[in-house]
Amino acid sequence: MHDPLLHYCLFLADSALILGHRNSEWCGHGPVLEQDIALTNIALDLIGQARNLYQYAASIQGGDATEDTLAYLRDERAYKNCLLVELPNGHWGQTVLRQFFFSTYQYYLFQQLINSTDVQLAAIAEKSLKEVTYHLRWSSEWVIRLGDGTEESKQKMEDAVDNLWVYTGELFVPAAYETPGFGVDLNLVQMQWQQKVAEVMEEATLTLPQQGWMQKGGKEGIHTEHLGYILAEMQSLQRTYPGATW
Repeated sequence: MHDPLLHYCLFLADSALILGHRNSEWCGHGPVLEQDIALTNIALDLIGQARNLYQYAASIQGGDATEDTLAYLRDERAYKNCLLVELPNGHWGQTVLRQFFFSTYQYYLFQQLINSTDVQLAAIAEKSLKEVTYHLRWSSEWVIRLGDGTEESKQKMEDAVDNLWVYTGELFVPAAYETPGFGVDLNLVQMQWQQKVAEVMEEATLTLPQQGWMQKGGKEGIHTEHLGYILAEMQSLQRTYPGATW
């Protein structure tokens, strides 16, 4: 295992970048203009988090590495994002439910990471936590609104829970590079995540699936077929015109 800190930064950065890219696909297609802008702003926040983490990862890796080479010039197996963020958006309810699951994870993770002995990681977590707090509030409200809404919206949210649930377990299975911890107790994050998710689901009148088998592999570079399509689109400019500048 090479530098665990480098791989951990890439895991955090890749997860933020890929979800930011997924959310950006809604730009101009949201159900109402205000919420279209809200989700687009969340996408920008996530890509901003990814930039800070890629810059730090590039400084650790050294050589010619930059935030752009890490974001745009790595192959699929080098990406360490969790599987949850690379899944297709589906309908609006599935998109906001995925955001709720991920924002809840980030919220409790960053609350611990701000006390990390690695001062740079702690600073990035502290800067990101205000944004994540808003992401969690916004997505929670939507999950409750749709789950406790019409018969159709409730059915769609139940379907979304069934589609996404098996991808949430990976968040709490530590990859080899997470074993140093960097000041994070992943078991505590999981306990807080489960409690918050259960509270919101109850208010949304949605039923959580029983704990069971979970998908995993993204943190170790084993992805679904969806990531390749994302990278083909996201990296096309840098791959076609290496070093291109405006």
